[in-house]
Amino acid sequence: MYDLAERLFPICRSITGNGFRQSLEIIREILPEIQVTEVPSGTQVFDWTVPKEWNIRGGWIKRKSGETVVDFKDSNLHVMGYSLPVHMTVSREELLEHVYTIPEQPEWIPYVTSYYKERWGFCMSDKQKQTLTDDEYEVLIDSTLEDGSLTYGELVLPGDTQDEILITTYLCHPSMANDELSGPCVQTELVKYLKSLPQRRYSYRFIWNPETIGSITYLSRNLQTLQEHVKAGFVLSCVGDNRTYSILSSKYCDTLADRVLENVLKFHYPEYKHYSFLERGSDERQYGSAGVDLPVCGFCRSLYREYPEYHTSADNMDLISPEGLQGAYEVMVKVVNALENNYFYQMQCKCEPQLGKRGLYPTISRKGVYDSVRVMQHFTAYADGRNDLIDISNILNTPVDELIPLKDKLMEHHLLAIK
Repeated sequence: MYDLAERLFPICRSITGNGFRQSLEIIREILPEIQVTEVPSGTQVFDWTVPKEWNIRGGWIKRKSGETVVDFKDSNLHVMGYSLPVHMTVSREELLEHVYTIPEQPEWIPYVTSYYKERWGFCMSDKQKQTLTDDEYEVLIDSTLEDGSLTYGELVLPGDTQDEILITTYLCHPSMANDELSGPCVQTELVKYLKSLPQRRYSYRFIWNPETIGSITYLSRNLQTLQEHVKAGFVLSCVGDNRTYSILSSKYCDTLADRVLENVLKFHYPEYKHYSFLERGSDERQYGSAGVDLPVCGFCRSLYREYPEYHTSADNMDLISPEGLQGAYEVMVKVVNALENNYFYQMQCKCEPQLGKRGLYPTISRKGVYDSVRVMQHFTAYADGRNDLIDISNILNTPVDELIPLKDKLMEHHLLAIK
C-alpha cells in the first residue's frame, strides 16, 4: 500500500483531468476489473453540473532578474487548483491578491482550489511570501479549462446475494498522502482480500471518484440501485497515519455500518474517536443527504481537518506509514468478516447443550478448567434468535473475530443454525 502511494504521490490530480485518469490507470494495473466511466462537462447531476475539465502542465512566478520564486515543478500545490491560464507581468500589489498562504503555519504550502468560480492563483509558504519585495513579477500558469469529462472508477464483486456493501474513496487531490492516497491504497488492497475469499455472502461495490462532485455524479446515475441493495457503506479517508482511529457516524447513527465499525474499533483501538454526522466533510455528506439516505458512515484514522498537516504540503509521505495503512486495512478486514458472519443465530436444542460429549467442554470438573469455554457457554445462552453476532459480541464484550470460530464449531455439531 505504501509503495502504491509513493508511485501516485507526484501526480497532480483534480476533480477532473488527466491526473485523475493517470492515477486510476495505475490502480487498474492492480485491479484491471475496474470499470471507468466518463461523464461529459455540462451534464446535470441533481442540483449540480459537471464542471469543465482542468489540466495543467506547469506554472511559476519569476522576478525581473529571471530568478524563480515558486515553481509548479517543485510542488504541484504551488498553483491553485483549477487556475485559469495566465502569462503576464503584474505588480507586486496585484500578485499578492492572487497569493494564498497560511500565516500560522509559515513553513507549509496550503492546498487551495477554485472549482466553480474562474480565477487564477498561486500558493506558497508564508515565509516565501515575505520575500516578494520586488515591484513587478512575471507569472505563468500553463493550464487548460475546457469542456471534457469527469472520470470515476467502479468495481463490483458479486456475492451469494444482491445485498451490497458499498466502499468508496476519492482520488482528486494533488500531492497529499494522508488526505488523498491512503484511502485509495487501502481500498485497493481490500479488494484483493475480498477477491481471495472462497465465498462472499454480500456483493461489494467499490468506487474511486472525485470528492463531492464525483459522488453526486455517481449517485445521480445509480441512486435507485444503491437504495435497493446497499445494506452498509463506508467512506475511506485519511487512513494512513499512526495517530488514532475515527468513525464519522451516519445521520442518525443507527445503521449496520455504524454498528459494525463501532464494534470493531471498540476492540481494535478502544481510544478511537467518534464524530457525529454534524462534523461530516467528505462524501458521507452526499450519501447521507436528504432523498439519498444511504446507510453510510466515514472511517478515518485522524479525521480530516483535525490534524495540523491537513490540506498542506506537510501532508506528505512522511506523515503516512506502512504500519498506519496496515492498521486501517486490518480494521476493514475485521469489518468485512463481521458483516459476512453477522446473522441472527438460534440454538437447535432446548436448555443448555451438553458440550462435553462433543469435545467442546472439559470432562473433568475442577477449579479453573471452565474459563476457556465460558465464552462458548455465554454464546449459547444469547444465541436465542433475538441477537445477531454483533449484538452477542457487545453483550459478551468479546470481539466478533473471536466468536466466529466458536459459532462455526457449534454449527459443525448441529447445535446452532441461522434463524
